[in-house]
This record gives sequence, C-alpha cells and structure tokens, in this order.
Amino acid sequence: MEIMTIIKGRRAVRKFDDKQIPLHDLKEILEAGIWAPSASNIQPWEFILVTEKQKIEKIKLVSPGLFGNPAALVILCINKERAKKGGRLGEKYALMDIAMAAQNMMLVAYSKGIGSCPVVSFNRVAVKEILSIPEHVDPVLILTLGYPKFWPKPPKRRKEVMHLEEYGNVIE
Repeated sequence: MEIMTIIKGRRAVRKFDDKQIPLHDLKEILEAGIWAPSASNIQPWEFILVTEKQKIEKIKLVSPGLFGNPAALVILCINKERAKKGGRLGEKYALMDIAMAAQNMMLVAYSKGIGSCPVVSFNRVAVKEILSIPEHVDPVLILTLGYPKFWPKPPKRRKEVMHLEEYGNVIE
C-alpha cells in the first residue's frame, strides 16, 4: 500500500472479530515501534505484548477506555531510567517518542488488515501489577489490536489548520 493510503485509511477500531493474529505479524508491529524517531536516540520505551485472553480480560476490568474483544494488546511504557538521559525534559520527550512509536505500530497494523485503537483511560497501578512491571517502568498507552468487524468511516478533516509562512495564511 502507498503510505498516504495507509495514513488516511487507519481508523480507531473498537469492534473485533474473534480471530487470532499470527505472532510474526505481531512481532512486525512491535518492530515498527522500535524504528520510531526518539529524542537523542534514547529509545525510552518498553513494549509489552499481551495475547493471553485471561490477562486481556483482567486489563479490561481496569481500563474504562478499552472496548471490544481485541486479540492482542500492546502496553507502551516509558523506562524512566532511560528517559533520565534526556535531562529535565526527558519524560516529556519520552511521551512524544511513545506517541510516534504507537503511530508506527498502528500504521503497520492497518497495512496488514489489523485494526487498532490507542487507549489512555486505564488504571496504571493495576496494569503494572497485572503485568509485573517494575517500578522504573510506567505504562502510558495501550494499543488494542484485532481484525475489525468493520472499518469505521473517516471523519471530516480540518484543512484550515495548514498555514504557509505565517499563521493565518491558510494553504488552500
């Protein structure tokens, strides 16, 4: 697929078919995350792949933003020890790095016909306990993954946000 087709086609999917995703596809999705840009190449991320139904159900209990029955979850975390290398802004930069890694993952997932949805509404303390995440690692985002029951239609996009040379000179 052409990259703009992938970018424009990716949607937040919340209803999934009951079908497993091959491990090689899940690994490729995770690998897309490690190739994201990273401030000072610190790579402050840790990605936890969860495919066991029982663990997914436990995480759903503490995640009001997690809908449907995804085949897999990726818990994107900040490794605070690595983020410290970025100085006082290290954790702020780490959040941006995580966001770019998540976008890479969602785009690769879509290119494989796999739906995804980023989730920030979850109990971090509970997720840390469920997944035995150490103190220096903080979960900040969950990606749901699964084969969609349907692809949602794209919402209208605002074009007036593109400016040329200075604010207010809208690109037509």
